[in-house]
Amino acid sequence: MRFASLGSGSEGNALVVEASDGISTTRVLLDCGFSAKELERRLLRLELGVEQLDAILITHEHSDHIGGALTLARKWSLPLYMSWGTARAVGADDADVDLHVLWGEETVAIGDLEVLPYTVPHDAREPLQFVFSDGACRLGVLTDVGTSTPHISAMLSGCDGLVLECNHDTRMLADSRYPQSLKARIGGNHGHLNNDAAADILASLDRSRLKHLVAAHLSQQNNLPELAQAAMARVLGAAVTEVVVASQEEGFGWLSL
Repeated sequence: MRFASLGSGSEGNALVVEASDGISTTRVLLDCGFSAKELERRLLRLELGVEQLDAILITHEHSDHIGGALTLARKWSLPLYMSWGTARAVGADDADVDLHVLWGEETVAIGDLEVLPYTVPHDAREPLQFVFSDGACRLGVLTDVGTSTPHISAMLSGCDGLVLECNHDTRMLADSRYPQSLKARIGGNHGHLNNDAAADILASLDRSRLKHLVAAHLSQQNNLPELAQAAMARVLGAAVTEVVVASQEEGFGWLSL
C-alpha cells in the first residue's frame, strides 16, 4: 500500500491511497477540495489520471474537502462515499451521482482496500475520518478534529502510516489578526488540532509499527512546518526530518508501507 497528497490545508485537501494484490490495483481519493480541473492537474504530478481512480471518499462538507467532488464524480462516473449527514449537507443525496452512504465504525471493501470510517468531533454535520488497510498494512488519517478522544486513539493505534492534523501553534493563533470568534472556533473542541494536542494523540498510540508520520492540514497563517515537526519528533524520539509535512501547494509524494 502507498499514499500521496495532492495538497493539504484550508485551501484544499486531497489524498490518494493505493493498494495492489499484484494483479489488480485499487486507488481511492480521500477528499476533493480542489476544482475538478485543478485536481486533474495535481494528479498528473503522481503520473495518474482521474480514470485510474476507483472511488472518492469524503470526510465532511467543508469546501476545502468537498470542493470538486460532485463534479468529478459525475464527469468520470466515480462512486462517491460519505456519511448521510455529509450527503445531506452538500445535496449529494439528491444529485446525479453514485452515492454510497458510510456509517462510522462499519468497514467497507473497495477493491483491494478495506476502508474503516470512524466518527470524530468537528464542526460539521456528520464528519468521519478513516483507516485504510490492504490486509497487511494500515494507514490512519486524522485531519479535521477539535480534540482527542479514547475512540480516536483506539482507531489509530498500531498503524503503519499516519496522516495527523497539526493545524496551528497555540501562540501563533492567539497572536494572529483573526477575530476572536474565529480563534475560538479553530481552537475549540470541534475545531482543529494544535501541535501539542496532535503530539498528545501521537503519544497515546501504539507506534510499534509506525513507518511514516505526516503532519497535515497546517495553517499557513498560524503554524510553521518546523514547529509541527518538532512537536511530533519529540514524541517519536526522532529527528525532525523523519516527520513528513504535507504542504498546501505540493502535498507530498508517494510513501510506501
